[in-house]
Amino acid sequence: MTDSTQPAPASASPRRVDGKPRVIVTRHLPGVEPRMAELFDTVLNTENRQFSRDELVAAMQDCDVLVPCVTDKIDASMIEAAGGRMGLIANFGAGVDHLDLHACQARKIMVTNTPGVFTEDTADITMALILCASRRLSEGVRMVAANEWPGWSPSHMLGRTLRGKVLGIVGMGRIGQALAHRARAFGMHVVYNNRRRLPDALETILGAEFEPDMDRLIAHSDYLSLNCPATAETKGMLNAQRIATMKPGSFVINSGRGDLIDEDALIDALRSGHLGGAGLDVFLNEPNIDPRFVDLPNVVALPHLGSATVEGRTAAGEKIIRNIQSWADGHSPPDRVVVGLG
Repeated sequence: MTDSTQPAPASASPRRVDGKPRVIVTRHLPGVEPRMAELFDTVLNTENRQFSRDELVAAMQDCDVLVPCVTDKIDASMIEAAGGRMGLIANFGAGVDHLDLHACQARKIMVTNTPGVFTEDTADITMALILCASRRLSEGVRMVAANEWPGWSPSHMLGRTLRGKVLGIVGMGRIGQALAHRARAFGMHVVYNNRRRLPDALETILGAEFEPDMDRLIAHSDYLSLNCPATAETKGMLNAQRIATMKPGSFVINSGRGDLIDEDALIDALRSGHLGGAGLDVFLNEPNIDPRFVDLPNVVALPHLGSATVEGRTAAGEKIIRNIQSWADGHSPPDRVVVGLG
C-alpha cells in the first residue's frame, strides 16, 4: 500500500486530507491509479495481494470509501464491525453477490458497481469457450506443445460444428444478449431463459426465442451457457438431476459464477461421456480449482478471464472514479446498486 504496508488500525480516527475522501483500494487497478491518487486521499495496494478478512475490516474502519473486487467477501458481521466512518463501497465489477447488500443498507452505506464495461469482453470469452470446447482446441494445443501430433487424417480430433445447434442461454442481461448476437453469426439457434422476457423487437434483432421453463431449456440445448448472477435462487441451479436430462454429447459453458454448478455432478457427467465437454471460466473456491477438471481432456478451463482486457478494466476504474466523485459531491452516483434489484 502506498502510505503503509497494512490498512490503518481499528482505532484510527476518521480524517480527510485537504477535504478529500479517504479511499482504500483492495487490489491494483490498471490505468486509473494515478488519477485516483490525484483526486482522493488514496491508499493503493501496491503489492496487489488479496486482503485478509481482518485487513478488510481494518480498511473499512479507516476509510470513507472502500474499493473492493469480487474476491473480497464482505458479510454482515464485517459491515457491523466497520464502525461509522465508511459511507460508500465502490465495487470494481458489476457483480455484487460477494457483498451483503442488506447489511449495507441497514448501516446506510451506499454501494456502487461498474455495469456494462465488461459486457463485450465477457461475451467474447464465452463464445471462445463454446468454440474451444466444440472444436477441441485445448486438446490440440496440448498435443502440439507435447510434440504428440501424429499428422492429419480424416478421423483425427473430430469436433462439432456450431451451425444449426441450439444454444440455451440462462440469463439474458447485457452479456447474454451480446452472446446471442455472436452466436447468431455462427448460425446457432438461440433459446433463452430469463426472469423477464425481452421485448419482441429485441428478440427479433437477436434471433432469440424465449423459453420460460428452465428445465425444458436445459434438456433441449446442445450448448448451455450460464450467464446469470449468483443468487439464492441460482446457486447450484445446474445440479445432477438437470445434468442428467441434458442431451448426450451436449456442452456446458459457464462464464457467470462458479457456484451456479454442482461441480461433482458436472465432473461425473464429463467422465462418463454423457456430456461432450465443458468450457469454464469460473469455479467454486477460486483459485483452488478442483484438480479433476484439469485432468479431463474434454474441459476447457480458463483462470477467470472474462473481463480481462486493458480497455475493460480501465473503463471500470473510470466508472469507480465517477461514482466516488458524485458521492463525495453529495449526489447520487450513476451506478448506485439498489437492494433487491441489483
